[in-house]
Amino acid sequence: MHRNTLFCIAFTALISGCASFTPALQSPAVPPPAAPRAQNSEALLQALLALGVDYRYGGSSPVTGFDCSGLVAHVYLEAWNIRLPHNTLAQSEKGVPVSLSELQAGDLVFYDTLKRPYSHVGIYLGDGRFVHAPKSGARVRVESIYSSYWAPRFSGARRIEPPL
Repeated sequence: MHRNTLFCIAFTALISGCASFTPALQSPAVPPPAAPRAQNSEALLQALLALGVDYRYGGSSPVTGFDCSGLVAHVYLEAWNIRLPHNTLAQSEKGVPVSLSELQAGDLVFYDTLKRPYSHVGIYLGDGRFVHAPKSGARVRVESIYSSYWAPRFSGARRIEPPL
C-alpha cells in the first residue's frame, strides 16, 4: 500500500477516535484531551506524514531529516504557510500559552530534555499523544505525553492558530 494512503488511514482513525488510547499513568487531575479541531487537520496530516523520517540535528526536511524544531517549522509552513523559527526556545514564545488540561490537536508541547525548560518540542495530536523528532539515531515518532519519561519533563504548551 502506498505510504500516503497508510498515513491517511492512520490520520482518519486518529480523528474519528478509532485509535483510542488510555494512558496508564494519566493523572486524575488531567481531563481527557479535546478532540482535534477541524481547522488543524492539515497540520496533523503533515505531522503524520513525517513519521519514520530520520532525526538529523539542524534538519528541516523530510528528505534530509528533522530535528524537533525543524519538524515543527516544516509542519506549520506546509500546513498553513506559517513561518516559525528553527529554534525551540523561540518557538515557545509564539502563539498563546495553554495548560496541559486545555491541550488541543495541533498545539505545540515543550519539554525539558537538556536540563533547561523548552529544550524539546513536539506537536500534540490529541488522545494524549504527540509527534516529535526525538534524538540522533531515532526517527520521527508518536509518544504519550503521560509516559514516565515525558510527563515529568513537560515545560508548557503553546497554541498557534491557523489562518481562517
